[in-house]
Amino acid sequence: MTEDEILAACTRILRDILADESIVLTMDTKREQVSNWDSFGYVTFIVGVEMEFGVKFGVAEVESFASVGAIVRRTKALLPPS
Repeated sequence: MTEDEILAACTRILRDILADESIVLTMDTKREQVSNWDSFGYVTFIVGVEMEFGVKFGVAEVESFASVGAIVRRTKALLPPS
């Protein structure tokens, strides 16, 4: 799976959580740049990513993700090689 495919899935997940089809995530997107993406929404997003891809992030990782790109890259790293 490519980073672009993971990013597209992350965009879909966040759009569903925030009920906002106008959201467009990039690798550089930070949480504070997305309207209404609060801490509860962030936790819900992380759980959604974990469920979508069958991965599990550590608490320290979740707290350290600085951008959507960091989440995408870590998700890709946790996926089995294709």
